[in-house]
Amino acid sequence: MRPTPKLAALALAALALTAAACSSTSSQSSSTTAKPAPTFPVTTTTAATGDLAACQQTVKSEVLNKGTLTVATDNPVYTPWFVDNTPSNGQGYESAVAYDVAALLGFGHNDVKWVTEAFSSSYAPGPKKFDFDINEISVTPDRENVVTFSKSYYDTTQSIVALKGSPITKAHSPSDLKTYLYGDQIGTTGLAYINTNIQPTKSPRVYNTLDQAVSALETHQVDAIVVDTPDGQYMATSQVKNGTQVGQFPSTGEHFGLLFQKANPLVTCVNVALDKMRSDGTLSALSTKYLGIYNSVPQIQP
Repeated sequence: MRPTPKLAALALAALALTAAACSSTSSQSSSTTAKPAPTFPVTTTTAATGDLAACQQTVKSEVLNKGTLTVATDNPVYTPWFVDNTPSNGQGYESAVAYDVAALLGFGHNDVKWVTEAFSSSYAPGPKKFDFDINEISVTPDRENVVTFSKSYYDTTQSIVALKGSPITKAHSPSDLKTYLYGDQIGTTGLAYINTNIQPTKSPRVYNTLDQAVSALETHQVDAIVVDTPDGQYMATSQVKNGTQVGQFPSTGEHFGLLFQKANPLVTCVNVALDKMRSDGTLSALSTKYLGIYNSVPQIQP
């Protein structure tokens, strides 16, 4: 889930698809100027060998607008994924990842065009007016039925956010966790984790927006909410009044992927770039730079 100042930008009616990171509504640079999105044939590419040089020769003819890499995200966007609501500045984890992928594929900084795509519409079926979307979008089987994802560019976990002094801050053994009343936004990975892994004795309260869930937490209508760990840490320290992050759960394999129109052949070359960034330490370095403070959250068991 994406952190937002006061979480106002997360006021989306989330779709009831399985598990996801969350986001807000959009209007940065309009994507309506892009040419109509293509329907991709089933193809193979020389990039299948993992050859970046081959990718640089092929991708500029595979992208939506020749010679330009069109990247989508939401508007507004927030720290630590972006900085100053400006994806084009190359700052923040996701902005930096996008520009590093672009550079490995032969696109200069000025060859990257940012367009706006609301989180909730990004994984809807149908043509896309972007080459890929980067927006903390969790890869799920439901979504993979209608869009194509890259390999992981960030592996995430879920965590509990509560109020300081709440019983859950001290009593959070697996049996304790089942006794609390949770709240969360519909359609999120946090809500799925509550129902599947924690399995509380009280049915969690489900809200249309994360703002509503946070408001319920702040007014003691629920005991805790569950969100992605970086977002939970940011929320607890900067957004939720008297908030605290109780801890993070072990990994379930949840990860974020770059999102493409179904069967877009460009994903092959993007995966080559991501493999390179993982093997040479770039992804690790960016995670340390932008997300390092969020990686030290203590672990708890569901």
